[in-house]
Amino acid sequence: MQVYRLAVLSDNYIFVLHDTQKNIAAAIDPAEAEPVLRQLEATGAELVALFNTHHHHDHVGGNRRLMERFPNLRIYGGAEDFGRIPGQNVFLREGDRVSFASSVGEVFFVPGHTRAHIAYYFHPNAPDEPGDLFCGDTLFAGGCGRLFEGSPSQMVSSLGKLRSLPDNTRVWCAHEYTLKNLQFALTVDGNNPDLQARYAQVKESRRRDEATIPSILGIEKRTNPFLRWDNPDLQAAVKSQSAVQTFARLRGMKDNF
Repeated sequence: MQVYRLAVLSDNYIFVLHDTQKNIAAAIDPAEAEPVLRQLEATGAELVALFNTHHHHDHVGGNRRLMERFPNLRIYGGAEDFGRIPGQNVFLREGDRVSFASSVGEVFFVPGHTRAHIAYYFHPNAPDEPGDLFCGDTLFAGGCGRLFEGSPSQMVSSLGKLRSLPDNTRVWCAHEYTLKNLQFALTVDGNNPDLQARYAQVKESRRRDEATIPSILGIEKRTNPFLRWDNPDLQAAVKSQSAVQTFARLRGMKDNF
């Protein structure tokens, strides 16, 4: 399975999965249709599926145009998003499985950013290969999504599910927010040498206009404060001993950063 990363809008990413053997494709969170259509033209692949993580327009804005071009599309989304994702005809819940190419994707219900958000984890096909996590706006490189429809306790639970995946998992999040996320992280975890090194690397990558996605989950576990709510140094930084309260205070600080 080949993954193409398409930069769209001001800072969004669409991901196009390509089954090179069958020459079919799937798009994840198609904010716009035209970039997907151009990618399909480049490969000659037929689009067969849309995998949506949640209903926000910058994730589903291309659905209707792609449906017009490919009327037999399977359009996936969370069951709780019924009526909010254009064209949705597959309604997924925690633990459901989806498949594309030779890969099997596990569905995680990860409310917090929205009440219905889901993520897709495509398991590796061999022990030495990484899995691929498409997490929308739940987990970002160096950060996490704002809480529009969910609570801090929901988001801690959701991020905990993603944190439990293998360290070599590739994290394909839907926005290029990494540099600003790490700038915030340094204000609460500035003595973390892994974070310091990552910030320097990302700063240089962005200076060269290079994408920072995908990230690697093991790096997130060491440097992303929103996966480290149980770290004593971070708890001390926000004056909390509760995981949920620590997360809530971090999220509130980031909202005002």
